[in-house]
Amino acid sequence: MLIGGIEAGGTKFVCAVGDEFGNIIDKTTFPTEDPDKTLDATKAFFSKHAIQSLGVGSFGPVDLNKDSETYGYILNTPKLKWKQYNLLGRLKQDFDIPITLDTDVNAAALGEYKYGVAKNAKSVLYITVGTGIGAGFVKDGQTFIGKSHPEMGHIIIQQRKNDDFEGICPYHGNCLEGLASGPAIEQRYGKKGHLLGTDHAAWELEADYLAQAITNYLLILSPEKVIIGGGVMKQEQLYPLIRKRVSELSNGYMELNNLEEIIVAPTLNDEQGIKGAIALTL
Repeated sequence: MLIGGIEAGGTKFVCAVGDEFGNIIDKTTFPTEDPDKTLDATKAFFSKHAIQSLGVGSFGPVDLNKDSETYGYILNTPKLKWKQYNLLGRLKQDFDIPITLDTDVNAAALGEYKYGVAKNAKSVLYITVGTGIGAGFVKDGQTFIGKSHPEMGHIIIQQRKNDDFEGICPYHGNCLEGLASGPAIEQRYGKKGHLLGTDHAAWELEADYLAQAITNYLLILSPEKVIIGGGVMKQEQLYPLIRKRVSELSNGYMELNNLEEIIVAPTLNDEQGIKGAIALTL
């Protein structure tokens, strides 16, 4: 059975054809431009394959409330050409097959749950730290969607008293995304994170803010695995710093033995999103 998957990111679209076992048969990547140009390229790719269903993990915010008049629309995105765009409607127009829509981070969580580092866990939280910060949650094979999809990157954390950075979030200023995303690091230090040394003070501060958020997520969701991916997490020195700070913040309240096995990196070589998109249809 051939299944289509779309990892619809704010920067790039990944389209792939695979099977129910997580094998990718064909894949392409192209920039996320205006909706018509981007989705015309999507249609052209899938026209070469007899896919029987299509799973989509989309950037957001996206309306996932099936009772909403704007179900399937991209909502208040800073990508102005995509704002209030009927993504699901356009895909249904192009493809007369079952289509499953979810967030990109929920898809990534599902990919790691089914095929990656969390395949032996019952619950997994996937966090991406890059241009923005988002998280997806899977429990017993089901992605979590409430009235809308969770926006875990916009939680409020305690900013250090000696940190006077205003934050970059246009809505909240110094929320988690405003303080700890890739663009926040660049604006704070005047250069992109990968240009900072591995022992730069930036990483201890970054680990503190991410650890605060992860401690809250652990208290609320109690996932068996917390996977942290995204461009910022290419700085591998962050993982031990985060684990250490989570342990300090928990202060013995939660049972967090073997944090090295709980807080981990993704293992699907940046294909967790597209494999998860395909798995959404299963």
